[in-house]
Amino acid sequence: MRVAIVTGDARVYYIATKVLKEYRIPFLSLRVDEGIPYDIEVVLTGERDNVDFPFKVIVRDENFIDELLTKLEGRERFKNIFIAIDPGKRPGLSVVADGRVIEIHRLGSPREVDVIVELLEKYPSARIKIGHGAKRHRTMMLKALAEVLGYDYPVIVVNEFRTTPKVGGIESSSVLDIVASINIGLRQGRETTIGELLEIKEPTKREIEDIKRRSRELSGNITIPSSLAREVALGNLTLEEAIELHRRRSR
Repeated sequence: MRVAIVTGDARVYYIATKVLKEYRIPFLSLRVDEGIPYDIEVVLTGERDNVDFPFKVIVRDENFIDELLTKLEGRERFKNIFIAIDPGKRPGLSVVADGRVIEIHRLGSPREVDVIVELLEKYPSARIKIGHGAKRHRTMMLKALAEVLGYDYPVIVVNEFRTTPKVGGIESSSVLDIVASINIGLRQGRETTIGELLEIKEPTKREIEDIKRRSRELSGNITIPSSLAREVALGNLTLEEAIELHRRRSR
């Protein structure tokens, strides 16, 4: 559904439903006090209905259809739209337009950037916001994006401190990753480029040893060598890929 009728006026509701059915435009009917779903793009309402929504059309008579079609065809777009990313093993992603969430996604891996590219095509004026945390996963995603968009492509890096809410002491789940991405989309950040963010310093000995320790925990009995741990730290491999590569080399 892209259109919702939100009104307490019986006349407005009758006119709106009649015209929408004639044009075969699917719609959702809501009371004025009901929440509007995130995927609704345009609200039809009456002059006396107090409806807070960025894209609404006032129904006075059947001529409202011209304005509605204009909005649905994309000739009137959002002022500010962001594709916001919470980097991680399975990144959370949201599209936030004029302070309102219009799409949410959860990616399968940091390298799964096709969805982001498709969203950039769908929303040509959109800008990318990405959280500053999860350094290795963020680097992997930025490298995948750079292959498609180029290293000069502009992005906004956001301090994601306290963007992930705590629920019963648990701080990671598919829902919370998406919530974190929404919060990132709503925050201000620093404008930079993919290339600037990828200027990574050589990993420290402590970082290398931590990755080797996590390889033992993840695999049960395999400690990857420092050379592979370095590739993980630089975002060139996932930890799982490094473990599998070490297995193959050891056969």
